Amino acid sequence: MDLVARLNNLSRCRNRLSLPASAVILIQSFLATGTATAQEFPATDSRSPGNLTSQVASPVAITEAAPIPVDGEQSAIVKGRELEANRMWGEAIRHYEKASRDYPESTSLYQRMVISRLHHDVNRRYQDQSYLASIREMSTAQTLDVYSEILANLQTHYVEDVDWARVQVHGTAALEVALSEEKFVDRLLANADPARVENFRQTIHHKLQGRSTATRFDLRASAAFVAAEAEAELGLSGTAVVLEFLSGAVSTLDPYTRLLSPMQLDEMFSNIEGNFVGLGLELKAKADCLQILSVIEKGPAEEMGIRGGEKIIAVDGVRTDEEEPGYVADLLRGPEHSYAAVTIVGVDGNERTINVQRRRVEVPCVENVHFVDPVNRVGYLRLTNFQKTTTRDVERALWDLQRQKMRSLIIDVRGNPGGLLSAAVEVADRFMSDGRILTTRGRNVRENFDYAAHRPNTWNVPLAVLIDGDSASASEIFAGAIADSGRGVIVGETSYGKGSVQGIFRMQSAKFGLCLTTAKFYSPSGRAISHNGVVPTVPVPATRIAARPDDEGRLTLDAEDAVLQKAAEQLSGRNMISRLP
Repeated sequence: MDLVARLNNLSRCRNRLSLPASAVILIQSFLATGTATAQEFPATDSRSPGNLTSQVASPVAITEAAPIPVDGEQSAIVKGRELEANRMWGEAIRHYEKASRDYPESTSLYQRMVISRLHHDVNRRYQDQSYLASIREMSTAQTLDVYSEILANLQTHYVEDVDWARVQVHGTAALEVALSEEKFVDRLLANADPARVENFRQTIHHKLQGRSTATRFDLRASAAFVAAEAEAELGLSGTAVVLEFLSGAVSTLDPYTRLLSPMQLDEMFSNIEGNFVGLGLELKAKADCLQILSVIEKGPAEEMGIRGGEKIIAVDGVRTDEEEPGYVADLLRGPEHSYAAVTIVGVDGNERTINVQRRRVEVPCVENVHFVDPVNRVGYLRLTNFQKTTTRDVERALWDLQRQKMRSLIIDVRGNPGGLLSAAVEVADRFMSDGRILTTRGRNVRENFDYAAHRPNTWNVPLAVLIDGDSASASEIFAGAIADSGRGVIVGETSYGKGSVQGIFRMQSAKFGLCLTTAKFYSPSGRAISHNGVVPTVPVPATRIAARPDDEGRLTLDAEDAVLQKAAEQLSGRNMISRLP
């Protein structure tokens, strides 16, 4: 049975995706939004995957003389397989995730998404220097201890019951995919006979037939067995083999659970704190470039004259029209005080290359605080994410607007992918005097919480919240609480629908982390956010966001933002002066 068939069998009976742990509670959408700080984004380039070629993708030709009618699901698969054929794994994942929302029962879309994620992840892992250092420095026994520790966390904290047979199949599939990828083979098997590598790849799952998958201890034994076989037959590092089993098992549970390498673990906690090592850029991957959405004030990119609206077309000589832009974005990551050679195309079309130092950057979560309607004193602030400093920064912005006699307020969470659950609850609490804000429910009763509003320090100001399809996680906690309580008007498009909670667990056996889905969350009315999102009370099609660049790099004006203008219109007639009760 081939890889696709085995994944297909599993997908027929898989748990439906449902997305505080003992560590930090984090809610964030990683693959859904297409935006990232300068250290985020994956990579993709690989060689032909042997007998997976027909499984992965082939361009589909339909003759004009005999058109073949396809339904929406088939059309989505055709488009996805074309992305796979071009090794655009990041784009393929985003495409399959979107299509799966339209066809949630499709097993074909699910299996294509799993295979795309496996290819995507192995490429990313093998350009992460901290991951490569772990392969060099860790023994197979130590890596098996990490695997055991992660499996124990799945058993205790994962939101759904864990199917150990499924976990093992996905771990095996990850190793099969890795053995077809150029980055993996060139680093670990450069001198191996390609025919022997391919034969081993095709027979991995046969080697495991008949082995028990009843418990997590059985999975550890199977991983140890395959690692020994790979070392004996190919000279392949046992550490690398076990890490593939581990990575594949984790990354295919749901879109948000993933293994964190040492560098990713550090970056995760840095982002929670509101700072990271990088250039100070917010990026969006386009077809052939990286669009610069904004430049962080006083960061290294701003100091070197880089501006929002410009485009990155190369990093260290690797061009976005030759490699997937997501791969190029990942090259912006690196050690503090090191340099990246960034090739920029300005709004005027002129090209320049600048050496920019990577430094620790303080990330603002509140921006563009001003009056969008000075006559009616309609205040505005944009929340870019929810981090430890968010409540403080929002309070500071509110008092600034209050001193200027604010009468009503617009909070914009469009494009906000999430962040800390606690920060979202605290911001909602600033505008709600009573009632429920959020409910979380997990398989482990320790993940069950009910969050309620408190009357002290409540801002009693007429409120509008702007959302779109990229408002996710913590943004949906905030918007959902405001919507269900009737505290404000919600303007824009239905939000993303990521109603899950992730806990960040540090491993004890080695410096790795686990971002694990531990619970689902529900709005005050008890409505599940997963797959549903927050529905606006005033629907308005998405437009360019004020102060963000358009396709030509020009910053959008308030008057050109139809969603913002509709919200201001909703509030301008409500002249109640804001006050603290």
